[in-house]
Amino acid sequence: MPSAATTVDAYVDALPDERCAAVSALRDAVNAALPEGFVEQMNHGMIGWVVPHTLYPAGYHCDPKLPLPFLGLAGQKGSTNLYHMGLYADDALLTWFQQAHAAASPRKLDMGKSCIRYKKLQDIPLALIGQLCGRLTVAQWVALYESSVRGLR
Repeated sequence: MPSAATTVDAYVDALPDERCAAVSALRDAVNAALPEGFVEQMNHGMIGWVVPHTLYPAGYHCDPKLPLPFLGLAGQKGSTNLYHMGLYADDALLTWFQQAHAAASPRKLDMGKSCIRYKKLQDIPLALIGQLCGRLTVAQWVALYESSVRGLR
């Protein structure tokens, strides 16, 4: 369920302790690794990292008033979820991540199309998440996004 929090800090502060620790650790890993240009903000009821309109004026094709989303982070009831849109759009990146995750974590990867789910903080390979978050620059993400969504080019 999306949060009604209007700031990232308010979102984190409202989480139960066990989710707060995992979300905070993931947030720190993302913020330390993301290339310049992505902006952290509340997006779709969770923490999000977006390409701001100042860098990509077209915005998100579903609602151009919104900035282009790249990552999302949510502390859900049963898990902490990281949503990485690059994994959904780039098969090579997805394959790299699946192989790297198998080498970095004793836990089986619990993943949907862009959603990576972790039940416990100790199961999160934070260094690998940092590597993942640093693999696409804003320009690379915009190019991948435009090539993936019909009618944008």
